[in-house]
Amino acid sequence: MFNQLHGRLVRLAPSLLRAPARWMPFALQQKLMGALLSRIFSDALADGDFAFLQDRWLRIEVRDLQLGWFISSSEAGLIIAEQAPQADVTFSAALTHLILIAGRKEDPDSLFFQRRLRIEGDTELGLEVKNLMDSIDLAVLPSVLRYALQDFSGFVQRGLAQPMASERAL
Repeated sequence: MFNQLHGRLVRLAPSLLRAPARWMPFALQQKLMGALLSRIFSDALADGDFAFLQDRWLRIEVRDLQLGWFISSSEAGLIIAEQAPQADVTFSAALTHLILIAGRKEDPDSLFFQRRLRIEGDTELGLEVKNLMDSIDLAVLPSVLRYALQDFSGFVQRGLAQPMASERAL
C-alpha cells in the first residue's frame, strides 16, 4: 500500500508542482537558483572553470514543469536569466530525471541514450557542461544539503521503481 502511494506520489509530483512553480516570480527563482548553484559550484567558480560559458548561454528546461532558465558566466559569477538572445546548448529533462542526475542516482549519459535527457545545440559546449557537472564532488556540499539531496533522490528513485497500477494488472 505504502509502496503504491510512494510510486504514485513521485509520478504525480510534477503535475502538482507545475502551477505553483510557474507562479513563482522569476526574481525569486533567480535568487534561489543563483544561491544554490553558486554554493554547489563554489570551487569551480573560484577556479575559473565556468569561463567557457562567458558570452554563451546554457538553457536548462524542466519539461514537465514547463520551466526553464538561461545560465551564463561572467567575471562576477553566474548569470541566471529568464530570456537570452539564444541558447547555445539546451539540457532538457523531466523533473524526476534531473533530481536523479543531481543525486548521482542516474548517469546523464544513460538518460541521454534512453532519450530522457535531451541535449541540443553546440555539442562541444554541452560536453563541457556535462563534464563540469560530473566533476562536482558532493562531499563539498554542506552535510545538510548533501544528505537532503541523497535522501530525496533516493526517494524519487525508489518511487519510480514501483510499478504503476496498470503495469501490475498485466
